[in-house]
Amino acid sequence: MKYALGPVLYYWPKTEVEAFYQQVASSSAEIVYLGESVCTKRRELKVADWLALAQEIAKSGKQVVISTLALLQAPSELNELKRYVENGEFLIEANDLGTVNMAADRGLPFVAGHALNCYNAYTLRLLHKQGMMRWCMPVELSRDWLIALLQQCEELGFRQQFEVEVLSYGHLPLAYSARCFTARSENRGKDECKTCCIKYPQGRIVNSQENQQVFVLNGIQTMSGYCYNLGNELASMQGLVDIVRLSPQGLETLALIDSFRANEQGTQPLALTDHAECNGYWRRVAGLELVQ
Repeated sequence: MKYALGPVLYYWPKTEVEAFYQQVASSSAEIVYLGESVCTKRRELKVADWLALAQEIAKSGKQVVISTLALLQAPSELNELKRYVENGEFLIEANDLGTVNMAADRGLPFVAGHALNCYNAYTLRLLHKQGMMRWCMPVELSRDWLIALLQQCEELGFRQQFEVEVLSYGHLPLAYSARCFTARSENRGKDECKTCCIKYPQGRIVNSQENQQVFVLNGIQTMSGYCYNLGNELASMQGLVDIVRLSPQGLETLALIDSFRANEQGTQPLALTDHAECNGYWRRVAGLELVQ
């Protein structure tokens, strides 16, 4: 299996993003996703900055993929998206069907991001015909679902024509909205948000009345309250999953890639924490559960 570092989903200052990716270049990840995939108002880095970072990281021998927005809402965003799709050098991760169409019109391959919510083989076959070369499984699907889906792909005759990637670490992106929940939590409207999400480098925690950490707010994105961690499920991915994705929570995520790699056969299990980490979706139980 290969290991991928997903895009930074939170809003970090430009200096912190650049410092993070300097460390990424020497990490053991084979694939690096970067770019703004959550909110177009997050402009610490512009298109040229992201592409310059991509070129620097590519020098270390890693495959670089440019992640795109999951929710397109304005013509200006389409113009920016066109610049990413037509960058001429790097693969694109499509998180919106508009991106799929733009790449397909130009005959360009793409990664189908988990935000596309592709749940069946017929949808995957259609995307593959449009240029999909890698599929990121929706975050709430289980191993059992993946087995059944890949069997359907085998029956349709195209299973070996795309890679399978599974988000295996990080707070899971569960939903997107045209509204900004972080702004609302500060009694601001979205248009007057002042990009307040930059004050929450790992999102803003939401507890239930029973004081359970059920969600993390990240701008227009609602994430799982517990951190998803499939570090002890890697042996069960053998033969099913080609790429294991870790979503950056900070520099510590880079060291975690090595811990995952060392436990591929289940011989060096990770110590997971109840009420902080979960693996329920993969095990086909409630998402916030941790099955040891």
